Amino acid sequence: MSDNNGIQHVNQSDFERAVLKSQAPTVVDFYADWCGPCRAVGPVIESLSQEYAGKVNFAKVDTDANQALAARYGIMSIPTVMIFKEGRIVDKVIGAMPAQVYRQRIEAALGAN
Repeated sequence: MSDNNGIQHVNQSDFERAVLKSQAPTVVDFYADWCGPCRAVGPVIESLSQEYAGKVNFAKVDTDANQALAARYGIMSIPTVMIFKEGRIVDKVIGAMPAQVYRQRIEAALGAN
């Protein structure tokens, strides 16, 4: 399911298709609705999803509803934003950061082979 901002909400059953098998780098925001810092990061990720539309995919994973998926990727603290490329984690940011931090990481992932 996708929201209005082009961010796909993924779960255990569609994570492989939406993230691991994606042709484009994918930024995944692991979050929970009750998490204050996660709510702060949400608009930043939404803005970046518009900025990088057509180049980078964006997804959100609710860690409360997808605990096995969060455990699989070792999510110990939220928000955790991971960048996947060709099925592999190429970068990870833990905690709420300014947009520029995510932008730099996305640019690095776009440039990496």
